[in-house]
Amino acid sequence: MAMDSNTVISIGRLGAMVALVMAAIGSCLGTGAAGAAAIGGWKKCYAQNKSAPFMLVAFVGAPLSQTIYGMILMGNIMKAAVTGAAFPVLLGAGFLGGFAMGLSAWMQGRAGAGASDALAETGQGFGNYLMALGVIETVALFVLVFIGKTLV
Repeated sequence: MAMDSNTVISIGRLGAMVALVMAAIGSCLGTGAAGAAAIGGWKKCYAQNKSAPFMLVAFVGAPLSQTIYGMILMGNIMKAAVTGAAFPVLLGAGFLGGFAMGLSAWMQGRAGAGASDALAETGQGFGNYLMALGVIETVALFVLVFIGKTLV
């Protein structure tokens, strides 16, 4: 039994929403992990009468970009739904793409937590820590690009 176009578009929209929500959940977990570590790092600095490095905010905010990638993937899925792509592909792209992006954000936040602790303690290595977060970010970018390619 063939589905009407409205049903296919509705399922495609569900896939689009799933992409955004899964990426955003990962961003929430990642920023939460990095944020808690940054607060702990600042506390250590204040307890030792040291200057608290503002740059820890960069580690806290890094996982937010995966939500933006989820929004871009959401838009690509919506376009594919309107052009008549098969609904299992749309739902799968949303779930798998959003999940991978969310996991990237969560792991980036965990690495950001370690970076926050290290920078607060030593005051050194900001560039190195940021590079490690960039490598983790690349996973989400690969997912965005290559899943996006399968939808066109």
